[in-house]
Amino acid sequence: MTRPGEVDLYLLGEGRHERLWEQLGGHPLEDDAGARFAVWAPNARAVSVVGDWNYWSETADPLEPQAVSGVWAGVAPNAREGQTYKFSVLGADGVRRLKADPIAFRAEPPPKTASVLYRSRHTWRDGDWLERREAADPLTTPMSVYEVHAGSWRQGLGWLDLAHQLTQHVVELGFTHVELMPVMQHPFGPSWGYQVSGYYAPHAPLGAPDDLRAFVDALHAEGIGVLLDWVPAHFPRDEWALARFDGTALYEHADPRRGAHPDWGTLVFNYGRHEVRNFLLANALYWLEEFHADGLRVDAVASMLYLDYSREAGEWVPNRFGGREDLDAVSFLQELNAVVHATHPGVAMLAEESTAWPGVSRPTDGGGLGFTFKWNLGWMHDTLDYLRHEPVHRRWHHDELTFSMVYAWDENFVLPLSHDEVVHGKGALLRKMPGDEWQQFANLRALYGHMWAHPGKQLLFMGGELGQGTEWSEAASLDWHVLDYPLHAGLCRCVADLNRAYRGEPALWEVDFRAEGFQWLVGDARDDNVLAYARFAADASRVLACVVNFSPVVRHGWRVPLPLGGAWSEVLNTDATDYGGSGVGNLGRIEADAQPLHGRPFSAAVTLPPLAAVWLAPTGARQDA
Repeated sequence: MTRPGEVDLYLLGEGRHERLWEQLGGHPLEDDAGARFAVWAPNARAVSVVGDWNYWSETADPLEPQAVSGVWAGVAPNAREGQTYKFSVLGADGVRRLKADPIAFRAEPPPKTASVLYRSRHTWRDGDWLERREAADPLTTPMSVYEVHAGSWRQGLGWLDLAHQLTQHVVELGFTHVELMPVMQHPFGPSWGYQVSGYYAPHAPLGAPDDLRAFVDALHAEGIGVLLDWVPAHFPRDEWALARFDGTALYEHADPRRGAHPDWGTLVFNYGRHEVRNFLLANALYWLEEFHADGLRVDAVASMLYLDYSREAGEWVPNRFGGREDLDAVSFLQELNAVVHATHPGVAMLAEESTAWPGVSRPTDGGGLGFTFKWNLGWMHDTLDYLRHEPVHRRWHHDELTFSMVYAWDENFVLPLSHDEVVHGKGALLRKMPGDEWQQFANLRALYGHMWAHPGKQLLFMGGELGQGTEWSEAASLDWHVLDYPLHAGLCRCVADLNRAYRGEPALWEVDFRAEGFQWLVGDARDDNVLAYARFAADASRVLACVVNFSPVVRHGWRVPLPLGGAWSEVLNTDATDYGGSGVGNLGRIEADAQPLHGRPFSAAVTLPPLAAVWLAPTGARQDA
């Protein structure tokens, strides 16, 4: 078929063509018979395709309008795979523009801007992985995420190099998932991929699209999921890309009060237009279908939900009810999540949403947005604010540690220590910690011990496992050389052991989002800077207690209430000498005897190491409370 059929055009007009990339864009034909092209440009006066084969002549390969769909289509018989092209669009304003293909599968490396005719030849080998994924529930399985900026993990590596080196590193660290900052084509490197110009093309400097497929395949072969950062909130103004594509505000709103983003200098998608919704919905499905992504992290959701986001009075247009909610964006997000969950069971949809919008991770049939998870930015801010204080002052900020449990069951949360916390002058995670170097590392290990035990899934940005002391920059590799120093190498071993212990303990992930999976043991020991809580598996057959001492004082014989009597032992201690700690801990058996404490029938005398988290689990015979 050389042109979209009537059904395809109808579905596009309705905003419901879930495989739009198969009809629009540039597609090489078999037997070197040329290539077929189709593009949506409803207000254009004329459209042609120009490229290497016709010496970029605007008259050589004109496209024809397809009924009243707004789609222009045709065949260029001399076009071949691998050649570059653009659409020459004579706009409604009488101006001719050369535009990159909005649905190009490959793009030229910046600063070049043309699209490239491409056809995948990758043979997938991850059928077993996909079968297991479909049968799994992300809410009740372990999820420990390593966030990566692919271009700066190690400078100069492409997808094929990363398929070996990054995969090996993630396997050694024990993370269950990798989350890639946006891999879609973007013209400006320091945007980190958050200003996308080619939504269907992987970023060209890292390799061919099939190289990215091979990278995903390599991770899946090791049992590691791949999440992709996705940016439907805004797009750049580059004149060769989506902006004013046919001489009108096509993908964006015409009114700058809705169509221009005041913070980022970008344009906002018109979510009320069927074809624009279709472009984005199909794009999400494209990355799941064509690249076997295991989920999408949707960036800047708050900026989509509120009409007055970063706008002063008079700079925004209320909705039809006079409110500040963007009803079109809400409807789009609900449709997106409903379609993804219906068509790709086991795939996770994650929202970076920074406000108290209700029901972000609740089902759409109950009025929620339908995401699987929501980033818990409140937990992140409160916890880091607490840890910035010297331990002597932390008693006055204890509520910042415990407040997350007040709202823990409102959403399905991911606890993120993401790239946003180590840029723009915020410094590295290590340097947020007070005290001398030893104390900074001890604080960071204690934070990780608390984070991995806290209800919710967890995410750590690359470099956090190294104890990198410098702020992250996309222009440089991680500071891999620091692993030559014991404290840094010890922190890396600590993260690996946390992940291994976490994955092996169902109490830490089977009941993350219901109150029955968590109990406070001690939540008010503010003068000691201590927290203690228990986590439970789904049938309560397994329990793990986490005790965190955010003080540099060793506390001998500190009495911890426990849900079960009998013998307990340390599962993990972030003060272990192998991690660079002082080696204070509890060797051998800890006996929980019948001394009631804080409403629990059992308690045990435990040694709390300085600035450390200790995980305890029952061993041998147990007595139920």
